[in-house]
Amino acid sequence: MTHVKVINPNTALAMTDSIGRCARAVASPSTVVTAVSPSMGPESIESHYDEALAVPGVLAEIAAGERDGVDGYVIACFGDPGLDAARELATGPVIGIAEAAMHAATLVGRSFSVVTTLSRTVGTAWDLARRYGFAAACRGVHACDIPVLDLEDPAARKEVTELCVTAVERDGCDSLVLGCAGMAEFAAEVSRETGVPVIDGVTVATKLVESLVALGLRTSKRGEYARPGAKRYTGLLRDFTI
Repeated sequence: MTHVKVINPNTALAMTDSIGRCARAVASPSTVVTAVSPSMGPESIESHYDEALAVPGVLAEIAAGERDGVDGYVIACFGDPGLDAARELATGPVIGIAEAAMHAATLVGRSFSVVTTLSRTVGTAWDLARRYGFAAACRGVHACDIPVLDLEDPAARKEVTELCVTAVERDGCDSLVLGCAGMAEFAAEVSRETGVPVIDGVTVATKLVESLVALGLRTSKRGEYARPGAKRYTGLLRDFTI
């Protein structure tokens, strides 16, 4: 039995439920998927400030997972907040959904475009494409300018789908990456409308974690991802002392 913990770094529980449904839909019968939100943090992540304040909650969930014997983790926010720090704490694999989605996109085509939420997050998506080595494959990043918490509105799904159709026509891309965990349930519909593979990072990351666990591949503890050295943390962070 494999236990995968999917962490929605924001505190919007309805979104966490949606993310959990998507992850469980692709997980193997022998995999237990637990979808959680931290007990502290922003209700949505739409700025660098939000992302920075989401990371302590993510790390608290990783630490709890280590105590509970979790085998691997998914960080279900397209900014992949706290990914490196989470890998320092976790024994098993930790996969961010942006990293997973971009990897998958390059396996099903020569190029991809990203459709994300707010315009202010476009630069972050490009930064991640460069960090992960996929900038040359990324044809464009397009923002629908719909706040994360408004993605549940059926009108939002229609608008995102229309933007995806435009992105394929404009960029000539082979596939699309959905740039928000709140879009996870849109993938099949968008693929039908655009005629190209549409990658949702939540489902891809879930399968990648499963695969790495099955292969016996854990986070390397040599060098950068070694466990942090012991030191005292104070104030609001005192519970993070290792």
